[in-house]
Amino acid sequence: MFSPPAFADQAPMPIPAIPGVPPLPGPLAPAAKLSPNIGILKQSVQNGPIGTTFTITGSGLQANKTVSIVWMTSNITWILDARPDSVDYIGRKADTIGTILTTATTGSGGGFTVDATVPRDYGALHDIYAVIDGIQVAKGGFQVDRQIVISPARGPIGTTIYVKVTGLAASLYGSSESIWYDSKYGGVGTAIWTRGEAIFQIRASGPVGEHLIQAAGGMQFNYLNFQQSPVPWAIGTFQTFTVTADNGPPKAETSWPPEVTPTIDKRTTLAAANLAPDTKAVLTASPATGPVNSKVAVTATGLTPGAAVSIEWSTVVGNRVNCTGTCWAFTTIPIGTGTAAADGTLASTTVTVPDHLGGWHVFQIIQNRKVMAQTPFYVKRSIYSYPLRVKAGTIFFVHLKGVGWTQLDNTVAVKYDNSYIGYACGFNSNGDVTIPILATGGPGTHLIDLGPLLYTYQPAYPYPPYGMVPFLNASDNPGLALGYNLPTFHLAITVVAG
Repeated sequence: MFSPPAFADQAPMPIPAIPGVPPLPGPLAPAAKLSPNIGILKQSVQNGPIGTTFTITGSGLQANKTVSIVWMTSNITWILDARPDSVDYIGRKADTIGTILTTATTGSGGGFTVDATVPRDYGALHDIYAVIDGIQVAKGGFQVDRQIVISPARGPIGTTIYVKVTGLAASLYGSSESIWYDSKYGGVGTAIWTRGEAIFQIRASGPVGEHLIQAAGGMQFNYLNFQQSPVPWAIGTFQTFTVTADNGPPKAETSWPPEVTPTIDKRTTLAAANLAPDTKAVLTASPATGPVNSKVAVTATGLTPGAAVSIEWSTVVGNRVNCTGTCWAFTTIPIGTGTAAADGTLASTTVTVPDHLGGWHVFQIIQNRKVMAQTPFYVKRSIYSYPLRVKAGTIFFVHLKGVGWTQLDNTVAVKYDNSYIGYACGFNSNGDVTIPILATGGPGTHLIDLGPLLYTYQPAYPYPPYGMVPFLNASDNPGLALGYNLPTFHLAITVVAG
């Protein structure tokens, strides 16, 4: 019953209201022109982390003039192609803007001195202009240094470690940080929507003793000779965490991204073109999100009185592997029936979310082979099973359901003791994912983490960064703009001698 057209609508995403994100460093600066005889601003400090105070001095300017000290920065967002049959991940878009950091007044001799503080903002190099009457009359610059702080610094195996990074840049090569634990790659973090600040979560893995956490520069892996690169300031730093004990496997937990209001109302499998002409029917589903096999109460109004009703679930089938031509298609799954009352209402009817793909789907009310009403429903990922004790050297399985099919949610990244071991896909298996993992590392507690990944293999767009590796910053995931609620599952097992 559902066959919307595929269409391309690549667009930068409006940024959701994410808690804790720094505001712009100041009010937007009016457009200004560059003076042909621009002077040089002197600064007491040329570089430092956020919060550094420094003095700016200008000279040889017009006397008794108000000077705007303009801090150049960027607004950055993700680019997605959201359409009824999928969502594609395209990349990112950056726009340069100026903000007024502070103001000063020139004296009778045409000079000024003003104190400033490095704002919470993107890292790396920022141009600073002295602007008088719309003219950039003098220029300086400040390099915002990158910092990493971990908390806590010690604890037993399984302790959640928060890695806070500030000073990630607006430029592509400086905008991400790879996280390593004892030289084991754990994934990439970005701060595109969060203006250079990010908090990543990893977990303490054994053995007992000191372990090194590295936040390293690079597109998504560690650029080893960053000191010889065009952006040497992006070099990473180390922190030490002490594992104090192995107290056995910690309880399984799920980390969800922050609850934000989506900024784009497009939903996969939802298109108004499918509705019957002039229909006035309204369909509601409560709750509006849940895992597969969960129960949902469906009600409707404005239907044709006395006519039979079919409740259907709109989804897709197919895959992306070796994809040419038609790679997936829409389908519907009947999940309930009923009859509209004399007043055109459908009484609350309990239906079951199909054991199928995760992500955005649509409930539909069908009468006389026409779609009378529809409403979106989001299927959350869920863990179905995994063992608690495994013999060393044997393969065990982690079973998930509700994995989706778009480039945002068709895969899950898998880490074992903070080491990225690969990804699993759920499209071809209708959201059901069984992941084989080899029990290694010797007897004791070992950690498994499964989280988001940006799939970039099919379709493949030019230069989409941060793809095919664990995506660590839930607050910066581009799917938030479309309501994708992608968790990270934190599991643990006990490995015993074979």
